Amino acid sequence: QVPQVESGGGLVQAGGSLRLSCAASGAARNYGMGWFRQAPGKEREFAAAISWTGGTTRYADSVKGRFTISRDNAKNLVFLQMNSLKPEDTAVYYCARSSVSIVTTTPDTYISWGQGTQVTVSS
Repeated sequence: QVPQVESGGGLVQAGGSLRLSCAASGAARNYGMGWFRQAPGKEREFAAAISWTGGTTRYADSVKGRFTISRDNAKNLVFLQMNSLKPEDTAVYYCARSSVSIVTTTPDTYISWGQGTQVTVSS
């Protein structure tokens, strides 16, 4: 229920990289975490998710091979490394805690949504 806190967003040129960080609550250590994004005029969509142990990850087809999700449970941090960024990656990125410990990809399974961090990729 406590909001997650995202940071690391900004402006980057196409082909560049950006690393997002999420400061999760202490309770988030035992749950899966995910990154979602929402562009203007579009629905919020799944980007990446990771199990609480970090042993299982899953990515949306649109970001697979370019994005990498990881976590440091000791520090309650979740990261999203974004490489080879494209203009279509422009969106507000949200970090959220899942209601279960395994990987999930649907937004309805997530709680404690953060306020989001803006990522803008220029051509």
